[in-house]
Amino acid sequence: MLSSYRESIRYLYGLQKYGIKFGLNCTENLLARLGNPHRAFRSVHVAGTNGKGSTAAMLSSVLKEHGLQVGLYTSPHLVRFTERFRMNDTEVSPERIMRVFGKIYPLLDQRVPPTFFEVVTAMAFAYFAEENADWAVIEVGMGGRLDATNVIKPRVSVVTNISFDHQEFLGSTLSSIAREKAGIIKTGVPVVTGARQPVVQGILKAACLKHKTSLFSLGRDFRVRRNGEGTFQYVGMRRRWSSLKVPLEGPHQTANAALALAALEILERQGDVRLDPAAVQRGLSRVLWPARLEILQDNPLVILDGAHNPQGAESLRDALKNSFSYRHLHLVMGVMADKDIRGIFRRLLPLAETAVFTQPRYARAANPEELRRLARSYIRKHYVIPDPASAIQQAKLLAGPEDLICITGSLYFAGEVKELYGEPTLPE
Repeated sequence: MLSSYRESIRYLYGLQKYGIKFGLNCTENLLARLGNPHRAFRSVHVAGTNGKGSTAAMLSSVLKEHGLQVGLYTSPHLVRFTERFRMNDTEVSPERIMRVFGKIYPLLDQRVPPTFFEVVTAMAFAYFAEENADWAVIEVGMGGRLDATNVIKPRVSVVTNISFDHQEFLGSTLSSIAREKAGIIKTGVPVVTGARQPVVQGILKAACLKHKTSLFSLGRDFRVRRNGEGTFQYVGMRRRWSSLKVPLEGPHQTANAALALAALEILERQGDVRLDPAAVQRGLSRVLWPARLEILQDNPLVILDGAHNPQGAESLRDALKNSFSYRHLHLVMGVMADKDIRGIFRRLLPLAETAVFTQPRYARAANPEELRRLARSYIRKHYVIPDPASAIQQAKLLAGPEDLICITGSLYFAGEVKELYGEPTLPE
């Protein structure tokens, strides 16, 4: 048996050497040995290319404000492993989650080692069951159809949007990626989506028809519109709210809020919850989700965003143009080498006065000299500073008091930056 939190974490991270293994058999077998904890609570399943973490956090916050016991499982973590597991929006303690792992470890077949994500998913379900969760909001890790989380039978499924990412695992076309994400759709379980592309809508509609369930789409079945004073209005299937607010910056967050509200409407229609308008407003106004246009400091203003693919970069670009006022923009960028770097650069670099390219401490991180080479056609002033702390310092030297520094390119990089800004590596 592993005797300490750090030893257990080393073992879990060591499972990453087995890579990503798609399929549900290992997860199902492990959960069966645990007594199928995932059947002990009702759940909402959230998939998509971008926005699924924010949408899941909103759902969790609103359900919690209704007096329910709510688990939230997300990935990846930014700084601490324990960020993946929340109960009523409170991060689990290392001691508590390791007690869960202590029950799982003896059940693992070391001859056929599971993957990191399979074990961590089982830990989440076991933790939520032990805490007598009424609900769990479960974010898909990657794809959907063969993701370890896809063992649940949720009360509603959400597909935030679908675009190109993880093509090496999910396929090289939008239709192949959409089919993988549509794999979370189950018989009789309604689906909410923000996806707009006709090919994606067609695949989701076909999957819902096959599974005898309904598809509810943003812009057709429910709508959202931003008001002038930083609030937004939601017009749903039965519910309407005229002045809602989320503390997460960016126009895309109102769309994520609409998806959460539509999912909650469906739960109400099914008799799962009775929505209290005041609790809905409180839940949205209190939601926290780090590294999504997160303000790190003022004068100059420094924001952090985990945009790591072209669609995420597009949302960030729109937010930089519409949600912030500044004289010049300075980017600090650390990107993973397997991402669509040109697609990210094409959307962000033309907005910037300068860009500083750096290298996070991950094996997959792109060489900043390669980033410089790819950036030349998009921006004139750029620097290469491999050390992230020094790169941020260079951006501060370049920025005037009315300028904006945006640190972006990867969620892994965002976690490293949060450490540099004092985020503790263990919960306090």
